[in-house]
Amino acid sequence: MLDLQQLASFLAVVRAGSFVGAADATGLSKAAVSRHVTELEATLGVRLLHRTTRRLSLTDEGQRFHVRAGELMEALQDLETETASSGGEASGLLRINAPVTFGNLHLAPLWPRFLAEHPKVSLDIVLNDRVVDLVDEGYDLAIRITTLGSSQLVSRRLATTRIVLCAAPAYLDAHGAPAHPRDLAAHEVFAYSYWTGGDDWRFNGPDGEVSVRVHPRIRSNSGDTCRVAALEGRGIILQPEFLVGPDLRAGTLVELLPGYRSLELGIHAVYPTRKHLPMKTRRLVDFLAAAFRDPAWTLHQSVGA
Repeated sequence: MLDLQQLASFLAVVRAGSFVGAADATGLSKAAVSRHVTELEATLGVRLLHRTTRRLSLTDEGQRFHVRAGELMEALQDLETETASSGGEASGLLRINAPVTFGNLHLAPLWPRFLAEHPKVSLDIVLNDRVVDLVDEGYDLAIRITTLGSSQLVSRRLATTRIVLCAAPAYLDAHGAPAHPRDLAAHEVFAYSYWTGGDDWRFNGPDGEVSVRVHPRIRSNSGDTCRVAALEGRGIILQPEFLVGPDLRAGTLVELLPGYRSLELGIHAVYPTRKHLPMKTRRLVDFLAAAFRDPAWTLHQSVGA
């Protein structure tokens, strides 16, 4: 059985880069910290640290163990915080940032339910499609629809959404349907300004990854604008399923090239830190995770699929 004090001492040594630094950080003696790490290595049966007179470094086993040990200690801190505050109610102001279209379509109906469950919480909701700085701009939480890279922020994935190539039947009757992604270069398209690939639309299909340079007749920072223009039968769009799902179900838009898939993006709740997470934020993250456990936009069967 692992000893939590030994784990804490090991993590302190890695953070400080020395036994002396770990002793200063923890308030223990250098000898006690060294003994804890030695006993931990004996329990595990592996060496975690390379020790020389000049420096310490993690072994391969130590690197893997360090990651998992850090996750374990964070989880224990979360449990302690949650247990200590479980008797109290969530309260206070929550400042939330979210993308415009997703915020209007899928978050707005949820806020009254959340407030009904937490009568001492109030919300300040800001919708825009730029990436805000949560700390500098004072947000408690943001919703981001993206493939998250490395970040100092903490995130919890709520759901996913496919990016779907589609057009109205009227457009297809007039111009025909593309048989291959490269055909899109000759079609009328309406493009989202913040699309990660710009005017290069990429797909994965039977012949691997395919990229095509499109020539948008409309470019907009609003997915809603692109959708409405497509519904008028004027062009092809590449938009998230959470936006066009009802149109695909109704047949007012038709999915194109189902054998060639664009991105699937994660929908994440992002917040500045896991440590000492306020109860109001924790309750909101849990609420959103439950609300999007079975998102409605994933239930349709794409026309033509």
